[in-house]
Amino acid sequence: MKFGVVTFPGSNCDQDMLYVLREKLGQHAVALWHKDTDLQGVDMVVLPGGFSYGDYLRSGAIARFSPIMNEVVKHAQKGGYVLGICNGFQILTESGLLPGALLHNQQRKFLCKNVYITPKTLNSPLTQQLTLKQVYKIPIAHGEGRYFADKAALNDLFSNDQVLFQYSRVDGKVDEDHNPNGAVFNIAGICNRQKNVFGMMPHPERACDENLHNMDGKALFDSLLNSLNA
Repeated sequence: MKFGVVTFPGSNCDQDMLYVLREKLGQHAVALWHKDTDLQGVDMVVLPGGFSYGDYLRSGAIARFSPIMNEVVKHAQKGGYVLGICNGFQILTESGLLPGALLHNQQRKFLCKNVYITPKTLNSPLTQQLTLKQVYKIPIAHGEGRYFADKAALNDLFSNDQVLFQYSRVDGKVDEDHNPNGAVFNIAGICNRQKNVFGMMPHPERACDENLHNMDGKALFDSLLNSLNA
């Protein structure tokens, strides 16, 4: 697969993502600039974490109007794959490619720590080769990560199997005490109905290197690659 990683003013996880894709996963990955209007024929666009445009107005609210996002929306609408992590997830909701919104953390504090997440569905390329109730330790780093959607949107998400991950205890049990940011129903990641646009707040690219003593994130990328290349 060919990946394109977008850099916005304020992105700070773009190089991490390029490193993991190229060096740890052996994939063809190119850097894309927010002013580009050519996606260079990539199969998947990755919107990385960071603080695009300083998170002014709302996280992702200005990045949504970057020239490249017109092409990302067209790419997704044609069935192309898009992955948004942290700030990238925020940009996807602002762009209307994913439902809901990411609000300020319930504690009104920036959170940077390891959390545990468990897959809610195996019906997506990102989770297809994972195991339900298996727990993955993945870092978070965000101030606006509390997922919210209205009742109708939440009903659709659960009815259409669009909830990818939930925050959980180390044993996989999902409960409010292990919800780091107050996200509704402990939601840590979702996808669209077509299962080609994925958004999540935790950073799997920060858990893909032996030197970090955490390889749990690689399981997500391996599932994605193996499912799409099958």
